[in-house]
Amino acid sequence: MSFSTAVLGAASIPSASRKQASGPTAPRQTYVFNWEKLWLGALVLGLLAVLLVAIALPVGTLLGHSFVSADGQFSGLAQFMAYARMLGVGRSLFNSLWLSALSSTLCVALAYGYAYGVVRSCMPLARLFRAIALVPLLAPSLLMAISLIYLFGAQGMLKSWLLGGSAYGPFGIVLGSVLWTFPHALMILCTTLASGDARLYEAAATLGAGRWRSFCQVTLPASRYGLMIAWIVVFVLVVTDFGVPKVIGGNTQMLATDIYKQVIGQQNLSMGAVVAMLLLVPAGLAFAAERHLRAKQAATMAVRAVPLVPQPHAPLDRALLVYCSLIALALLAVMGTAMLASLVSFWPYNLSLSFKHYQFDMMDGGGWASYGNSLTMAAATAVIGALLSFLSAYLVAKPTGWVRARQWLHAVATLPMAVPGLALGLGYILFFNAGGNPLHFLYGSLGILVLCSVAHFFSVAHITQLTALQQLDAEYERVADSMGVPFWTLLWRVHLPVCLPAVMQVAGYFFVNAMTTVSAVVFLYSPETTLASVAVLAMDDAGDIAPAAAMATLIFATAAVGRLLIAALDAWMQKRTQHWRHR
Repeated sequence: MSFSTAVLGAASIPSASRKQASGPTAPRQTYVFNWEKLWLGALVLGLLAVLLVAIALPVGTLLGHSFVSADGQFSGLAQFMAYARMLGVGRSLFNSLWLSALSSTLCVALAYGYAYGVVRSCMPLARLFRAIALVPLLAPSLLMAISLIYLFGAQGMLKSWLLGGSAYGPFGIVLGSVLWTFPHALMILCTTLASGDARLYEAAATLGAGRWRSFCQVTLPASRYGLMIAWIVVFVLVVTDFGVPKVIGGNTQMLATDIYKQVIGQQNLSMGAVVAMLLLVPAGLAFAAERHLRAKQAATMAVRAVPLVPQPHAPLDRALLVYCSLIALALLAVMGTAMLASLVSFWPYNLSLSFKHYQFDMMDGGGWASYGNSLTMAAATAVIGALLSFLSAYLVAKPTGWVRARQWLHAVATLPMAVPGLALGLGYILFFNAGGNPLHFLYGSLGILVLCSVAHFFSVAHITQLTALQQLDAEYERVADSMGVPFWTLLWRVHLPVCLPAVMQVAGYFFVNAMTTVSAVVFLYSPETTLASVAVLAMDDAGDIAPAAAMATLIFATAAVGRLLIAALDAWMQKRTQHWRHR
């Protein structure tokens, strides 16, 4: 008999019969307030409010400001029409699209061959080559651009290779973009190539297909979604990047540099909002296309697939070893050039070692204080970002109530993936600098830099931790409910310890990106909160290329050391809390 049937049956018994029933009197039922549900709702709504303030409202303010003229009056599409009539606007849009497309194509093509060598061949030192290719993730994009100036600029060692051409312009933008986005494409393509089905290659060999034909008819078709996703990701990174075209772009107009000129050069925030909205369109479309392709890629995974184990083939392995060696050498040489230039007296005439370029207090950009600000901001971003993204992922994945609010929480948490850093930073100016905003006190402080950095990189961290939490069986929650264990106890005793490796990985992600970012914070700093990455821009603008290279090198070294320290802390914490993994 079901519970509802029993209740209805008891209700149908005459009252007189119930009064004559023998036995002890049934206890009087009282309503018990569900404090756990109240606290859960407060967490969901509270975190949703925080993300709305940090992400959605600045983006909404940016959108609204693009329809407002400089005097504060609603102007409809007049601002967009005025920007369209400006000289060189079509050239900026065209340059942004074709240079980004060319950079994406070259980067993905080079990374695909490198990933094939690392994942699908038996060449020696594959792990070392993979580690070398990921090193640029620790450096700001400015470092690559500065290195290219030392190599191909007016006093560059390899200037003759350009046959009279200039490094400042499309050549520098494309080469610099390919170099700093290479590891992003490589990570996607390594994941794509690592999931091959050995049965398809056995069938191709049975039908008499050689290695080249198997590659063309099996490997490439199976990689098509990964290739398209990598291309889209690199395209978005390049089209929204500000550092490379600012340093080595010369007079080549780009949408990202147009925003900088409108906001910093002309103090025209309304027109900057217009350009930011135009920049948001290709980024948003690419984000939607990437989500669609990723869903289709997941749908093609076969349940009965047999993992592919690479087989030795000496000629191919040697060729891939040479190819990967050349790419790795190029990456190390370009990064090493800027590091070397920061340590020599006067490039390229006096190559004696000197630390005079590290005397930042004698240069523009805020001196050593800017480095201290970056270190503080990156550490705070790592801690706050890791905890907030874990809490948002938990509230989306595990509770059963407050369904609509949790859906909104997930939507807002993934919004920054489609918003370029320049657009988000400009949105922060317009939102937090408004006179009637009670949060106006944050403007110009280090707190707004931390908040903007957390918001800028929040989506990837949220999705990473959401994936880790979704791997836990829902049986944990059912057992806790049956035993009356509150959700906060389960969160502290089970979910957080199990997902601790993901939390530490996300903390390292936040730290490195906060140290190296430029676009999201270039509009938000004050003279007291200048950052190291912004100091690189200031020194480059002042013509102090060597000190700019020194600061970029220091950023790279700090990001590397910080990542190692976080990894060591992760290992120590896992050793103390993850004994169950090794039983």
